[in-house]
Amino acid sequence: MRELPRELVLPEGFVPPEVPDPPVTPKDAATVMLVRDTDSGLEVFLMRRVLGMAFAGGMTVFPGGGVDPRDADTSLAWHGPPPEWWASRFSCDVGLARALVCAAVRETFEESGVLLAGPSQDTVVSDARPYAQARTRLVDRELSLAGFLAEAGLVLRADLLRPWADWVTPVEERRRFDARFFLAALPTGQRADGATTEAAEARWQRPAEALEEWRAGRVGLLPPTWTTLTELAECASVADAMSRERRIAKLMPRVVRDGNVLRIVLPGDPSYDEAAAHLDPEERS
Repeated sequence: MRELPRELVLPEGFVPPEVPDPPVTPKDAATVMLVRDTDSGLEVFLMRRVLGMAFAGGMTVFPGGGVDPRDADTSLAWHGPPPEWWASRFSCDVGLARALVCAAVRETFEESGVLLAGPSQDTVVSDARPYAQARTRLVDRELSLAGFLAEAGLVLRADLLRPWADWVTPVEERRRFDARFFLAALPTGQRADGATTEAAEARWQRPAEALEEWRAGRVGLLPPTWTTLTELAECASVADAMSRERRIAKLMPRVVRDGNVLRIVLPGDPSYDEAAAHLDPEERS
């Protein structure tokens, strides 16, 4: 695990000053890095969350969100590695593994308009715009992913996804997620639009450029996003990224006060085990 830079700090007030006791139980979630090849190299789809949102407001992130109970529906048509394979990669039970893959496909469609499904097990939708009404119904929770795919006669393409990482929100937060990160290539013919109320803007960008914007102070990144962008910046192409074997280990950052700033640390950092229950400067004095 690469070390987080000391410059990766949180704005004052971003987390509550006192750690909840007991800590909030993380909600299972799926995050998807959509990538595509360009003449300038691999690009990834990024969204800047609306400022003021309860979680990660104003931060630049990948599409994703929490698992819906209906994501566990076993009735949908599925092609690719079975839930048992995903369970072994993410070290979870089979039912949750199925739900995570379904959540990844659903959230990608809801937030970017990209649909990882096709009319058969060896085809992919080339234009997702005809399913715009179903996308709205999914967002409004009027329709489940299984119901949508059944109505449209589509097969979920689990083989288009790759497992990448597993990040857990620090215990200091009152809104916590156990987010499994997936990688997916943009299907030929489809377009990512970022047409979601959760995003103030969306764009394709080379990972190195996104990191440079962070260094210049123009965007905010959380540890999972910074780390993933750094890893993707090392990939020469989509094929290179998709072919990489990943050892998935659950990672949970902690927040420590370093002078006048809140710094984020990972296991192995000397400050990790010294994280205090209070982050308020007065409580630490």
